[in-house]
Amino acid sequence: MKKKLLSLCLSALLYNVIPAVSYAASDTTITNKSGSGIETIDIETSNAVAPALSLSTLQKLQWQPINTHGTQSMVLNSSSQQINDGHVQGAIAAFALPANQGSLEITLTSLIKDKQVYSPNVLVFDEQLHPAAFYPSHYFRYQQPGIMSTDRLEGVLKLTPALGQQRIYLLIYTTRPDLQTSTQMVDPAKAYAKGIGNSVPNIPDPVARHTETGSLTLKVQSESNTGNILIGQVFSSPETKPVTVGSIQAISTSPVRTTPANVAQSAASPVKPVLNDTEQYFNDAITRAISHGDIDKALKLLDEAERLGSPTARKTFIKMIKNKK
Repeated sequence: MKKKLLSLCLSALLYNVIPAVSYAASDTTITNKSGSGIETIDIETSNAVAPALSLSTLQKLQWQPINTHGTQSMVLNSSSQQINDGHVQGAIAAFALPANQGSLEITLTSLIKDKQVYSPNVLVFDEQLHPAAFYPSHYFRYQQPGIMSTDRLEGVLKLTPALGQQRIYLLIYTTRPDLQTSTQMVDPAKAYAKGIGNSVPNIPDPVARHTETGSLTLKVQSESNTGNILIGQVFSSPETKPVTVGSIQAISTSPVRTTPANVAQSAASPVKPVLNDTEQYFNDAITRAISHGDIDKALKLLDEAERLGSPTARKTFIKMIKNKK
């Protein structure tokens, strides 16, 4: 049993050492090679920077609670909450999510109706309303209709709330630059012909205009694996800048983990060691968690400690696992 526990924990450690990479959007086009299965990605710069919304603006919003394993549909119209601040314009949706039930997988869908669609951006905040993750509009890709679905923009957010929080927040909004663009759809006749193996007709594809209103669906469920983005830090501050998650990640078939921008370090800039008191705090917490048999909590503490630059947290973890009977 002891060897099995050690094997499982070391496997988890190997997963956690996958390089942490933060992808920011840039003015780049990545083109698919024939047969590679990698899609062409146009990365826009107009919405690549998260808006700097004031704390007073965020505190005035009504954050609608939604639970895990819940689906929330919402129509955004002139009666919805509004933000007109900088590039942010029009109706918004604001959700409060549980942060004490493990990692979350969130699927956001914006339905295309009458050749119109709300082009969403998502800003994720920790419990203190500090920005932690930013998903620009180009992250939400056009999806063709299926048997049970219609034309839509859709994206999946994988989030891991840091320990000690009760809730995190999602702000969904659109921008002035979004309203000046549109989404190219696929003509149903083309989709049908391709589906049954016929020659695809040479007809123009319809275009969906971006609008200030629309219909959204938010599906939330628990995620068994660690989420891509850590929401909330042991030592976060109002100056924290969110990591920008771009659809460039779609070109990678290997596991990629991202980390908030305030702790992401470039290869040329090594992580600075944490203070002695902070390091001791994590080592003690890891020791207690393993002593109580809570390996999942210990792994999360290890991940958080190493993000902050602890050089001894991993040694403490492995030592405690080896000694555990």
